[in-house]
Amino acid sequence: MTALIGDAPRRVVRRPQPTRRSQAIFELKATLLRARRTTLELGRAPPRLARAGAADGFDRLVARSVTPLWSDSSLAETAMQFGKVQNLRRAAAALDGRVLTPGAVFSFWRHVGRATPGRGFAPGRMLREGCMVAAVGGGLCQLSNALYDVALGAGCRIVERHAHSHRVPGSAAAIGRDATVAWNYVDLRFEALRPLRLSVELNARDLVVSLLARDAGAQPVMARSAAPLAASLREAASCGSCDQTDCHLHEHRHGAALAGRAAFLVDEAWPEFAAHVAAARRPEDAIGLATARRWSTAGFAEVYEARLPGVLRALGWRLTAPQGAARRSADARTTAWIAATLARRLAPDVTGAVVAQSLLPELWRSGALGGRRFQVLMTRLPMRVLQARLDAAFAVHPDRPTLADYRADPALAEAEAEALAAAEAVITPHAEIAALFGERATRLDWLAPAAPARAPRPGQVFAFPGPTVARKGAFELRDAARRLAATLRPLGAELEGPGFWSGLALDPPAAGASWLDGVCAVVLPALAEAAPRRLLDALAAGVPVIATAACGLDPRPGLTLVPMGDAGALIAAMATAGSS
Repeated sequence: MTALIGDAPRRVVRRPQPTRRSQAIFELKATLLRARRTTLELGRAPPRLARAGAADGFDRLVARSVTPLWSDSSLAETAMQFGKVQNLRRAAAALDGRVLTPGAVFSFWRHVGRATPGRGFAPGRMLREGCMVAAVGGGLCQLSNALYDVALGAGCRIVERHAHSHRVPGSAAAIGRDATVAWNYVDLRFEALRPLRLSVELNARDLVVSLLARDAGAQPVMARSAAPLAASLREAASCGSCDQTDCHLHEHRHGAALAGRAAFLVDEAWPEFAAHVAAARRPEDAIGLATARRWSTAGFAEVYEARLPGVLRALGWRLTAPQGAARRSADARTTAWIAATLARRLAPDVTGAVVAQSLLPELWRSGALGGRRFQVLMTRLPMRVLQARLDAAFAVHPDRPTLADYRADPALAEAEAEALAAAEAVITPHAEIAALFGERATRLDWLAPAAPARAPRPGQVFAFPGPTVARKGAFELRDAARRLAATLRPLGAELEGPGFWSGLALDPPAAGASWLDGVCAVVLPALAEAAPRRLLDALAAGVPVIATAACGLDPRPGLTLVPMGDAGALIAAMATAGSS
């Protein structure tokens, strides 16, 4: 889960080196220029750039720039590479999805804002006096170069642009399509001549900057490249690999170079995931927990905890927790807060992540996963798949309102779909979920519980591990029980209203007895099931189970799989189990 960065031969570069006097002069000039720019912009608020939604129609690619994030393979530059990618991540979050309107001038600094540690920016390489030195916000020129390149490709009017004084190896300065920036007096500003949507994304390898239009419109106008002039520029040296150790800017490094680490951002305390994390983590890796509850995985180098007490009320909860759709809405707000808290604590040297599915959409929308390889701990079907299944069932059974009682925000479902498409792998013990992702799925084994010390006594009762709700197959089970005159043992809350099981023989478990005593089969004809723990308990105890593939179990002894919504197959399976 880490970026593999190897060492490269160091290049000896002898050049006039910066002095303390030259640095002081540089800082004085920069301060005066910042003051001048600030004065000129007093009272001039930057034009507000709205964010485009998925339905706004910006689907025509006008110009695109793709540049590698990890452009320097030397170990001496590793820490600065981490910082650069972190800075690009923070700036991308400010710009992605913004709409450029004709007449409104885009300003890099006025729309990205000042790069400070308090805003999540980190030390990266910045060109100063011909040398690449460490500075907070360093590396943002990769983004300004890309923005200049796509602005030229889209035929935008360039209002302000400054070329680099030296060529940075591998950058656009080598072909004259670069635009350096330095807060706040060296800016990149341009004006779109038609409405354009700006897309700024980081995948695991590249920075991708695009401009998109609503229609084909006029053909893009490509500006002339200044390559002949750029070719004469002198190459900049990097402080991390320069051999002029007597320079006052030289970085004296001690100890081994960093190589990146992973973060495990977990939520559901499934034992399968706990075992996977314990086996996959290294001592330097970090773990972030969504609640104060800890797994028994002592020895982590770092533990992040987003504690919930004291904030739930502010997030919409009441002293008595809401139920149904209101509760799920409150859960979504809580999850968003947790994801934002964990995202802020991801260090720049975290190059890979293993992310809980519940946290995935918000982490994706925040940009925290940009520039990082990541895997997903899957506990349920993707939102779009689950909601489409429930919609189809509700169309057939409009008398079952709980099939339609909650739907996620479409933007959240879209974010989850985008993140799952970008994920390196999904990790799950759930057979149906794993099948959706083919070779990208890492399939874990369900951890079977130990067999009980005393086998449950046999009987003629069918146990339903509930809750009593349509998506768990409660209606199908009720109809089958009426046809067979069967005795039922519902175990969960009755969410379909009082009297749901009226007219049927019910046999609740006796006080102090096992819920499996007297049970001939456990039945769960569900449309969706995340963790089939009670089904696993029953199989471990030797009690037959009748379930659908939605319950996530592979075929095995004692398990009968029936198709979802197939009343005839369910009745036949229950009749066989009852006569055994």
